[in-house]
Amino acid sequence: MKRRKFIRKAAAGAAAGTILAGCGRRESGGAAAVQTRPRVSWQLVSSFPRSLDTIFGAADVLAHRLSVLTEDRFKLRVFSAGELVPFDQVLDSVQKGTVQMGHSASYYFVGKNPALAFDCTVPFGLTARQYNAWMYYGGGMDLIRGLFADFNVINFPGGNTGIQMGGWFRRELHSRDDLRGLKMRIPGLGGRVMDRLGATVQVLAGGDIYPALERGAIDATEWVGPYDDEKLGFHKVAKYYYYPGWWEPGPALSFYVNRDAWDRLPGLYKEALEVAATEANVGMLASYDAKNPPALQRLLADGVQLRRFPDDLMEAAETAAFDLMAEQAAADATYDRVYQAYMKFRTDAYRWFATAELAYADFAFRTDGIT
Repeated sequence: MKRRKFIRKAAAGAAAGTILAGCGRRESGGAAAVQTRPRVSWQLVSSFPRSLDTIFGAADVLAHRLSVLTEDRFKLRVFSAGELVPFDQVLDSVQKGTVQMGHSASYYFVGKNPALAFDCTVPFGLTARQYNAWMYYGGGMDLIRGLFADFNVINFPGGNTGIQMGGWFRRELHSRDDLRGLKMRIPGLGGRVMDRLGATVQVLAGGDIYPALERGAIDATEWVGPYDDEKLGFHKVAKYYYYPGWWEPGPALSFYVNRDAWDRLPGLYKEALEVAATEANVGMLASYDAKNPPALQRLLADGVQLRRFPDDLMEAAETAAFDLMAEQAAADATYDRVYQAYMKFRTDAYRWFATAELAYADFAFRTDGIT
């Protein structure tokens, strides 16, 4: 499979130099040949505010690497949420060709096709490592690209936060019963689970969450994790910080490319874009893994109360999540095809991770308390 060959070539960032050097050998004329390559200028719209430098920054990483690989001949201008289009219209704008690229979380668009959730995350689903394994080597890419073909889009993995926190609550939760009537900002299938457990669910853009929480329009919100949550200041208006984010065990972002624009690109530029997207995908997770630990310590020092979700809530959420997915699979053949493949990969991955990874984590990550 060409994708697998490409990923091996792109590993560890070495591909950038390899591809650029290879181009000079393949094209006669050396530097003169570079000048004959077309200049391409694209626009990319993001679903995220610029202030969230890591999650938004993946698009900047992509743009920078693309420019370097093509010797500044393939330029990508990046726009944050709301600058050109609202956060929830990114896929529409790429589909229509209003812009050539987008960067978003595909669970924002499950109203268009519920199976798009598997391009991002589902409750109690794959971790970040498992997601990358499924997409790059487990057949996930072919399945997901089949979904996006209906939107005239080709997709590329575009970053992952790793497992997220459970979010910020203005009051403490003692059991699943405390969710009844609670107003919470939470998108995707996680929101549907919360709805089934009695919460009142809302979906808000990142920049709208803080004022809604501050004025009491919502009682709780999830976002990402300590680094981004600290930037948005949620700890100033809600002191209870819950974990784990069971609805987002490995939420992946995606780069969307308009298929017509993609087909017009020279082969070299396609390969450069794919390399740049891979760097952005891997780099985001590494960045969060470096930034979240000190951010959590700062939040705790500021008086944040860390809490684990009650066991009965977790158990009810897991049951509800798998019931919802099974119901959707029974009603939708396309969803069922992706669901069955995803769940088979999940079963195999969980068995392996439960063997070595879990045993190590249970021993090495033990602590008497977080200080």
